Amino acid sequence: MTEQSIEGNKKSLAVLKRFNFFLYGTIAILTSFFPLYFQEIGLSKIEIGMIMAGGPFISIFANPFWGYWSDRTQNVKRILILLLIGNLIATVIVFQTRSYLLIFALMLIFFFFNSPTFSQSNSLILNAIENTKHKFGAFRLWGSLGWAIIAVLAGPVLSWMGLLNLWVLYGAMMIVTLLFTIGLPRGRVTTKPKGERQSYWKVMLSSKVFFVFVILGVLISVPNSINQTFVSLYISNLGGSNELIGWSVFLSAVFEIPVFLLFDRFLKKSTRMMLGCLVFISILFVIRWLLMSVVGGPIHIIFIQILHCITFGGYYYVGTSLSAHLIPGEYRATGQAIYALTWGGISGIIAGLFGGWMFDHLGPQTMYQICAAISVAGVIGFLLMWLRMRKQPELT
Repeated sequence: MTEQSIEGNKKSLAVLKRFNFFLYGTIAILTSFFPLYFQEIGLSKIEIGMIMAGGPFISIFANPFWGYWSDRTQNVKRILILLLIGNLIATVIVFQTRSYLLIFALMLIFFFFNSPTFSQSNSLILNAIENTKHKFGAFRLWGSLGWAIIAVLAGPVLSWMGLLNLWVLYGAMMIVTLLFTIGLPRGRVTTKPKGERQSYWKVMLSSKVFFVFVILGVLISVPNSINQTFVSLYISNLGGSNELIGWSVFLSAVFEIPVFLLFDRFLKKSTRMMLGCLVFISILFVIRWLLMSVVGGPIHIIFIQILHCITFGGYYYVGTSLSAHLIPGEYRATGQAIYALTWGGISGIIAGLFGGWMFDHLGPQTMYQICAAISVAGVIGFLLMWLRMRKQPELT
């Protein structure tokens, strides 16, 4: 590699960090305040849940669709640009209507472009750092930093602008994110086997461990999706302000940074070790939901959200690493898309459909108790999987 190409690679990797900062921060604005916006225009919690469930349903098709084209074109950067442009256009149109049916239909289009963005950005990172000394966490932590800082700044800004102007803030931030796609690495895999490419289903079934992992992941991700959808409404119902919601997001994300750095340093490319980490993380999820079921005020939720950095941050990092470890590099975008399917697709549908009903009819306390019970089932599954792997040779 020439000195010029090395310098160009350094610049593209630096741009990749900034891109992740603004990508995650921009999406954090919608994730944190979309439910409150829908409540502001008069939608019920069940209607909000239905809208949020529609997105994950679309992601079941969107993630493999865009993952396939990333693998086929070997140009993740181009796919990300298409996703962000479609995301921006769909969002602007959504905010211009008040009809529930029209909002629902437009949100399906929005999620078609939005849901694959994180899995594709992960693929871009993994492909860009392949055969280098760089670690995944050193790039992904910039996403957590953006999620934390931009979300906490968005709280007072939206209190001043009003929730009805959420689209102005989001649109401006998305344009900034698109500007940072200039200079991104292409995200092409350097080694690719000859012959026909594997189908989506063959990639999914290529590893029994990967297949069981993504199935068990649904049990952990359903409660997390429920919390992600309704925690801002929970804080608001307990008397919390937009600023408190912003701080909740900040504390839940900012401490992901040391978590990613620790995993970068100590997590080995060992299936047994990664599964052991998932057992521990799943236990922490159970504790988190039990604590959420007994809160007495919005401030309590703010501090419990700190556990997000270890639970979601840990699961996200280990799950991404395990998927990359088990799936060949040339099919990485598809593998990451499948992983994203179980985390934000199937689980999101269940969370949206039943989370809103539980929040309205059973109350948030009972909803979180049910979340804890579901997570216990995930703990048992990962524990059995880890115990079985201890008796077998390590996968490479």
